[in-house]
Amino acid sequence: MRPSSSKTHRELIASRQPGFGMNGALYSRQDVFETDMEIFFNQHWIQVAVTADVDEPGDVFTVDIGKSSVLILRDDDEQIRAYRNVCRHRGARLKEAGKSTVGMLVCPYHQWTYDLDGSLKHASHMGKGFDPKCRSLIPVHCKVVGAHVLVCLGDNPPEDIKDLEAVMEPRFAPFDLTNTRIAYELDYIENGNWKLVMENNRECYHCAGTHPELIVSYQSEDLGVSLEEMSDEARASYDAYQIRKAGIEADWASSGLLYETVEHLQDDAPTQFRTQRMIIAGAGESQTLDTQVACRKLLGNLTRRDLGDTHLWGNNAWAHVMSDHAMISWIIPLSPDRTLVRTK
Repeated sequence: MRPSSSKTHRELIASRQPGFGMNGALYSRQDVFETDMEIFFNQHWIQVAVTADVDEPGDVFTVDIGKSSVLILRDDDEQIRAYRNVCRHRGARLKEAGKSTVGMLVCPYHQWTYDLDGSLKHASHMGKGFDPKCRSLIPVHCKVVGAHVLVCLGDNPPEDIKDLEAVMEPRFAPFDLTNTRIAYELDYIENGNWKLVMENNRECYHCAGTHPELIVSYQSEDLGVSLEEMSDEARASYDAYQIRKAGIEADWASSGLLYETVEHLQDDAPTQFRTQRMIIAGAGESQTLDTQVACRKLLGNLTRRDLGDTHLWGNNAWAHVMSDHAMISWIIPLSPDRTLVRTK
């Protein structure tokens, strides 16, 4: 058998045995990491911001993704746009990573100046034959779904983004997420491959030992159980919860609230996602230590608190949206063993 260091990316994936994890080389090899970045983070839809990151016209959020850099901004018409962070003259970066507010975008190298709509407004000493209309900023495909700002760096973005929009826009609508503000934000580095970070987020088998505060608000019956190992008492509790859950879901449905689980996870679906509205334990209001709302001013025009937790798991992101607040997180790989985790 050839060592994993000599196998191709495809061979490593194909070598996985059902019921087992993937070959370790898929997490550690530099060439695999570079392929991940080129394919997954350049040709797929990925989350890079929330709408509140660019709250007002002229707000700019610069995001580095591998070798690429993207400007996320709100223009004078209140539209969110995305551009390559590259001056059209000599390729200098217009902005460093992070947030800023501008009237126009000015290249620090030769002072070429761009409007927020990407058009070139000033370039001195270029001669009479120079056409500024041919030197606008390079746009990046951009979509806003709820508070999520997604981009695709490729020339041919996957068309199934329309499925994400169709499913999530009516689910997010009652929360009016585009009118939210950031109460707290945190960037931190996980010393692990980005796929491990995403795998860890997709399961709560570890939650009891690692996140005891979190599971206060979770119904244990919703976290995955082994029915054949349950005691009679535990099975009776599980069955009783299923009856209670059905009643809560029927109440949500009567109020026009979407709760059904939707999975867009086909092998040929590049924009994979999963969503569901989960019941919150205890007081049933919010993911807090007492399971009651953390803010009496509810999102949007909501009047009831017991709306559960609307989850969205996406290609590189996950979200929890409740009646009083939302928490949205996403990742950006930095190296085979380092991953930026960004939470708002």
